[in-house]
Amino acid sequence: MEPIRHPTSKEDILLKVSRGHFATGHSHINYYIDVTDQKFRLAEARKVALELAKEYKMDTLIDTILCLDGTEVIAACMASEMTKAGYMNINSHGDMNVVTPERTVGSQLIFRENSAPMINGKNVLILMASVTTGYTAKSATEAIAYYGGKTVGIASIFATVGELGGLPVKSLFDPKDLPGYASHDAAECPWCRAGQRLDALVNSFGYSKL
Repeated sequence: MEPIRHPTSKEDILLKVSRGHFATGHSHINYYIDVTDQKFRLAEARKVALELAKEYKMDTLIDTILCLDGTEVIAACMASEMTKAGYMNINSHGDMNVVTPERTVGSQLIFRENSAPMINGKNVLILMASVTTGYTAKSATEAIAYYGGKTVGIASIFATVGELGGLPVKSLFDPKDLPGYASHDAAECPWCRAGQRLDALVNSFGYSKL
């Protein structure tokens, strides 16, 4: 199930996808989207960052980008772009925080004393590789609120929703870019009921074939 390069509406950004039966931590899906290049290759990360940054040029004040799913390179490129002239930003011509939370054994997000000031009193943009069920994004918004910050939006490479808990979700791609895309709760998965075995377990780090 090696991913194939899938053309998209973005001329210079391709998606690497595999079709099959995959299990995430919260759902079963029929597309695995491999965003390794976009997350870890500078040239690809910069393309994604420039596209996402456009969504926040005129109307969103951002102090901090909170990175989930290994999106730190994209976030750094976004911060570099959004601190240039022409962006409506508190830190315009100045600085912006790019921070990754720590996860506890129970998957709660926490910030230590040295990084918590980057959240407290700040306008925070959550950056993710994908937003599907919304569980991870919801956990992030709760952590931001607990540490005294304000979530102003959610950005991702791929998303199945345009809004989550009253917050706008901005993404480069959505299910319209993947014909027949479907996601189901594990307990209600039609492929499992039909006896179709799982092809792989997938998460933000990649996939493990079964």
